[in-house]
Amino acid sequence: MHVEVRLFAGLRETLNKESLSLEVPDGSTEGTLRKALEETFPELAPWLGVCRMAQGVEFLQTDSPIEAGEPIALIPPVSGGSPEPSVRLTLDALDPRKIEAEVSRDRNGAICTFQGTVRSPNAGRDVQYLDYEAHEPMALAQMQKIVDETEAKWKGSLVRLVHRLGRVDPGVPSVVIVVSCPHRAASFEACRYVIERLKEDVPIWKKEVFSDGSSWVGLAKSSGVGNDPLPPQS
Repeated sequence: MHVEVRLFAGLRETLNKESLSLEVPDGSTEGTLRKALEETFPELAPWLGVCRMAQGVEFLQTDSPIEAGEPIALIPPVSGGSPEPSVRLTLDALDPRKIEAEVSRDRNGAICTFQGTVRSPNAGRDVQYLDYEAHEPMALAQMQKIVDETEAKWKGSLVRLVHRLGRVDPGVPSVVIVVSCPHRAASFEACRYVIERLKEDVPIWKKEVFSDGSSWVGLAKSSGVGNDPLPPQS
């Protein structure tokens, strides 16, 4: 099935294109089209997490079918304000209650929230803080992919995935995942799925900073590099 995706406002000017064209399988949904756009046009990755899709005059949900012959509108945030994107990387403190409010719906009777906080001590050493770094365009694209997978797998679910960058002190949340579902069992399962997929595929790294040095988590364990304390960071 041939699909034309029309671009608007800053998105059109940034890509210097009025529209994009691609082929998708018959019976594709918004979720499969979003994935196909990410794979076919990688320059769209930073935008896909904040844009919504519409066909005709209606916004599409992840499981909404794509109708043949009708162009798709890729809608960037509008000037009057818009819902928060479902995935975010931020230097700002995370507020789980505000993120929960983004997915609260009357139809969903369960909201499951996971907060990953900085731990100290860790492995017998006092952690001063963690320093998070990401390959941001790829991280956002992979985070959106995880959210799309989750919302497709658990019907009726709504997901938010927000991760800190930069310095995060002990006891402070570095990641918040919120899933609302019609029933509690699904919300628990979906929330666990998101954090496990995040740890597997999203290019976000953390450096533990101690009073006497620092070490990149994961690198030291997998390669032996970084086990010895590095000079303190100024």
